Amino acid sequence: MTQRDGDGKATGITGSSNDRKEEPEVPFDPDATGVIPKLTFDSPPDGATPAKGTPAKPATPEEPTATPAEQPAATPAKQPAATPAKQPAATPAKPPAVTPATPRPAAKSPASAGKPVLGGDDEVDSADSETTAEIRLPLPAHIGRPPTADPTTRTPEGSAAAATAAETTADVRTGSAPRVTSPSSTAPSTPGPRTQQDDDTVPTEPETPAATARPGSGPQKAGTPPPASAGSPQQPAEKPQEARSEPQHALSGATQAPSGPQEAPSELREVRSEASDALGEPQRARREGGLRGWVGRLVGSAPTWLPALLAVEGLVMYVLALKAPVGPMRGVNPADIDGLGLISALPVTAFAALLIMLVSFFVTVTQRTDRKFLLLFQIAAITFALHGAGALVAQEPRFPTAYIHAGFVEFIARTGETAINIDARMGWPGFFALFAFVTKAAGITDLTPILQWTPLLSNLLYLLPFVLILRQVVATTRARWFAALLFVLVQWIGQDYFSPQGFTFALYLAFVAILLRWFGRVEPRTKPIPPKGLRKLIGRLDAMIPGELANTGTFRADKLLMLLMLVALFLASVASHQITPFMMLGVVTAFLLFKRTSLTWALPFVLGMVVLAWISYMTVGFWAGQIDTIFGGFGDILANLRSNTGDRIEGTDPAHAMVLQARLGILVVILSLAAAGLLRRLRRGVFDRSALILLCVPVLALALQSYGGEIGLRIYMFALPGACLLAAYAFFPNLPSDSADVREETVPIRKRNIRFNPELTKRISFVLAACFAVLFAMAFLLARYGNEQFERVTSGEVAALHYVYDHDKPSARVLYLVPREGPEVTPTLPWGERDVELVSFNVQALVHKDPTQIDDAVKALRGQPRNSYLMVSTGQVSYLQLNEGFPRGWGEKFRAALDASPDLQKVFSNKDAALYTWKTFVRGTEIPDPIPYEGRGDPTTPWTPVGVGALILTWVSLGAYEIIRLNGPDRAPKARRRLLYLAVPSFVVAFAVIVERFVYIAQNNL
Repeated sequence: MTQRDGDGKATGITGSSNDRKEEPEVPFDPDATGVIPKLTFDSPPDGATPAKGTPAKPATPEEPTATPAEQPAATPAKQPAATPAKQPAATPAKPPAVTPATPRPAAKSPASAGKPVLGGDDEVDSADSETTAEIRLPLPAHIGRPPTADPTTRTPEGSAAAATAAETTADVRTGSAPRVTSPSSTAPSTPGPRTQQDDDTVPTEPETPAATARPGSGPQKAGTPPPASAGSPQQPAEKPQEARSEPQHALSGATQAPSGPQEAPSELREVRSEASDALGEPQRARREGGLRGWVGRLVGSAPTWLPALLAVEGLVMYVLALKAPVGPMRGVNPADIDGLGLISALPVTAFAALLIMLVSFFVTVTQRTDRKFLLLFQIAAITFALHGAGALVAQEPRFPTAYIHAGFVEFIARTGETAINIDARMGWPGFFALFAFVTKAAGITDLTPILQWTPLLSNLLYLLPFVLILRQVVATTRARWFAALLFVLVQWIGQDYFSPQGFTFALYLAFVAILLRWFGRVEPRTKPIPPKGLRKLIGRLDAMIPGELANTGTFRADKLLMLLMLVALFLASVASHQITPFMMLGVVTAFLLFKRTSLTWALPFVLGMVVLAWISYMTVGFWAGQIDTIFGGFGDILANLRSNTGDRIEGTDPAHAMVLQARLGILVVILSLAAAGLLRRLRRGVFDRSALILLCVPVLALALQSYGGEIGLRIYMFALPGACLLAAYAFFPNLPSDSADVREETVPIRKRNIRFNPELTKRISFVLAACFAVLFAMAFLLARYGNEQFERVTSGEVAALHYVYDHDKPSARVLYLVPREGPEVTPTLPWGERDVELVSFNVQALVHKDPTQIDDAVKALRGQPRNSYLMVSTGQVSYLQLNEGFPRGWGEKFRAALDASPDLQKVFSNKDAALYTWKTFVRGTEIPDPIPYEGRGDPTTPWTPVGVGALILTWVSLGAYEIIRLNGPDRAPKARRRLLYLAVPSFVVAFAVIVERFVYIAQNNL
């Protein structure tokens, strides 16, 4: 009997695929394999004599041989009530014996293929369906090999010798004695057309005379020959005996006691030679089709191996395109980088490689199996191509600000102290202290490799918690992986370099992932929906299907461990960065408001007091003298927004303005897709509260302050997880197939009879998603590397500053060029890599668009003490040309004017940078000592000790309340009530002392 396997191919009893026509009446059972044969290996015992008999007379057109195809009563299709295991007459008990073909086989009839043989001495009895069939094979038999010849090839009419030889060969292959066919083993039947199933049937001759089964006679037991048909004449057995006598004697000599020891082996070899000749033609045919079959199987399995091959090929091709020497369609020449950035110098092969990797991703994501590891590898390869391009092209670590962070790490590792009076970022030293400990413990003295590859490693690190976040949403597999891809494609923000904000963003993603995975809460609405008003809208949204998965089956110990992990992540963020803790606090508070976490309100109060206490007690040296800087922009949303958008576009180079507009374009498109995804999910009755919270909470930071003109960039970075998830829903909004409520692909906005074809809309969604992915990838290269002319650090600039570090004893100053003087202008130099307490970069030199106007720059240098340097570099000149509209060639002309000045002396010069100092000083003028750095200045107030005690009491009581609450809402209510009685007044006192410190210290430091 044949059945379909998992791939829809027809399989026989042994499970091997064949080309037989499938039986539609038999349902597919992936676990069904028929009767498992029991294989025994032995040779006939000595003295065994094969049975003698005469073969049946070959069928003639006048007297055709009855075949199993003409026995409907024994066909499995006629017995639907019986299972395959209970149909011994319909299911062969063993794989059909192979009957070799003659050299000139007769043509097959297509109507006789695939029917099982009824009866026979080796079949399983129907009364013992649990008994495993036994097949006796000779010792040299090969197991698992498919048949080498067509088992049903018939001999020509009248060729009794060929039929006898073929049947004898079959007996030799099975290791049994040759059987003699009785006259009643074959009976004529009604003439009719033959079928392919008849040709594929292996004839098995019973040893006792019998006739074939009558129609409707029902199944017969194994080992019982079928009854003869009515009117079937029986042929005598003596007539064809001569044709088979010689092979029988040969086999008899091989199996009996050796009466003729010299002749029996040669006769046996002669019989085997005949079988080999009969099987030779099919074997040669299969050998000739072996290569063709292998190619066919390889092509058929292409969906399995082709996506991985494309991903690897695209990655290797991309690396070679960027790292190979400059030539046709390969290599990157830094001189070709213009106002568009790195994209203007990339070869065409780099874009082709990136396209190949995107195609491989979409080929994989459209398959019906979730190939997690392959998809993760493909996204990692795309991440390497996009975020690792700078490291592949640049000679030195890019982004100048990364060097000052390396200088902070070097200072803390060397002195073991922090100095907030050197730089305000020292007030949040967690990130710098961590790397100082790691580098000192590992003996690392050069941070250049770390700075070089941090952007790539950071983005790979971001993927891990973001994928965990995606596992907690109710979405299809395609939506989740496409959201992960979008997260990589639109992360152009450039805050992933060696910096505290890049490090704490990974902590933020891990914080959110833990909240959703271990403390997620999804409860169906039980209250009735109000009849009207805003409450009705809120009620309808609350009654929708939640877009998140609830946390179930978590042990209390696991929850306690994850709660401690949440607090640890928050503390690390508080000690490392100024903005990230507020994002975390906002997310957990919003989750509580929208009932998406099982935690209580004690946690946000604890975390909020941690942030306020750190600012009030640990960074007092920073805010004591500039309280207006901290709270000056509070609530001024429009001014903060303009400082992050309009001021960055006005007055720039036309080509570079396209870069800034591309960044805004990516922002608009991703937010539009997020809105479309939210709408499509709402139309399907799904309300994604968590994704909406992750999108909207960071926007609230716009009301705090401008953050040096970068608050918009930080908001974009923290809003990306929610925006990418909702944007993926714009293409794949459906619920997963195992959800309780699965909607169709398209739900019309208005009720109408016209419905779109779900398959058509699914294909359109795939095409649109792929097109947007390619668009975002190209826009990423433009937006991320558009500032490459001044964000790229050259070896000449690093060498110039190393000259300063070598001559900074006891101190040194470096003047940098600015178009306007102000506190928010950052040097476009690889500054502060070493000796941050000795070298000062706080002096600005004003320059103008006219390169010959050097008076202001010379004046600024004149007012500085000895060992002060005016630095001119390609990075500064490129920044002035792109962002301030300075003319081309300005840098060369400005350096020529400085060279011609009689008051200046050039002490260092190369093609990328030059250092100028004052030529003459008054005799006896000494180099000043550096500004002494001290420990953290801690002005205090009379109430400070009381505030510290109240803080500790608040944290202990509220923390104990939260831990007890983990055991359940009804656990220890009296103890929790007492803890609240203790926590509330202590919280009030601690908060009051923090406010008192801000007011008192600020007034005394004016």
